[in-house]
Amino acid sequence: MNYAVHARRRVLAMLGGAAVLMGVAAAGMASASAQQPTIPIIVKDTTSFYWQIVLAGARQAGKDLGVNVPELGAQAETDINGQISILENAVSGNPAAVVIAPTERTALGAPITEAAQSVPVIGIDSSAESTAFTSFLTTDNVQGGRIAADGLAEAIKAKTGKVAGDVALITNAPNAGSLEERKKGFTEQLAAKYPDLKLVADRYADGQAATGLNITTDLLTANPNLVGIFASNLIMAQGAGQSIAENNAKDKVALVGFDSDDRLVGFLKDGVISALVVQDPYRMGYDGIKTALAASKKETVEKNVDTGANLITTANMNEPRSQELLNPKVK
Repeated sequence: MNYAVHARRRVLAMLGGAAVLMGVAAAGMASASAQQPTIPIIVKDTTSFYWQIVLAGARQAGKDLGVNVPELGAQAETDINGQISILENAVSGNPAAVVIAPTERTALGAPITEAAQSVPVIGIDSSAESTAFTSFLTTDNVQGGRIAADGLAEAIKAKTGKVAGDVALITNAPNAGSLEERKKGFTEQLAAKYPDLKLVADRYADGQAATGLNITTDLLTANPNLVGIFASNLIMAQGAGQSIAENNAKDKVALVGFDSDDRLVGFLKDGVISALVVQDPYRMGYDGIKTALAASKKETVEKNVDTGANLITTANMNEPRSQELLNPKVK
């Protein structure tokens, strides 16, 4: 009996030792996991191709830099309250930093300022009414609007032989920082360089491509002298392009869009769209995470970074740099 008791004690001791070893291993794994910082990225709309490119850049940065990157965002750019809730929840998880593309300039100002009291906040793409960003990476959207105006003028000249006539501007939604800046650059460039191009319509939509289609169709009907349209983001360019195609207006009306996806590239190839102003959203996502990691380590980062914009036309769309921007890696 004494032997049996002794044997049982030996087994229990061995099991206990194994448990200790497993506990040490688990603690080591937890420690290794804890050493990997978490930096959420919050985009305007997780369903849009443009934002999928931004997320792809952030995802790759996470892999390259050893960062856990939760990919967050609402289902539509118009869901302002949804994005505010996502930001608040992200900050409550005590991340190393947060990267965010604000959906609306005014409404996101105070939440971003509050978030920045807890963690470094890196802004991308669009501005907000806050001075609390540690760093801000975006296209110079005013310059992007100027580029669009120049591209539209050139396309109108190619179609009509002169830089004159009625033009229109379609904006995705009111009070989005990046879109208002594009509008500013576009209208200022028209006034400064193209006095014979008259802005006869300046329309806001509701974030839906179908609304962009309907607005464009109304513009074509109401303005027989219309020679050009600037649709200032991907969604509006989709709707406007569809309308131009359905109304067989591509030989009469020049259309310049902003950003790209397969559909817009198809419109560009077919001559429905004359030009696209294309940003570098992959770099925006990648460098956003890279900058956030540096800021979390108290390293010095640039306050403002211009990630660039390029005009892509049918003539230059097959050049290497154009193809790199039109066909980014999203996986």
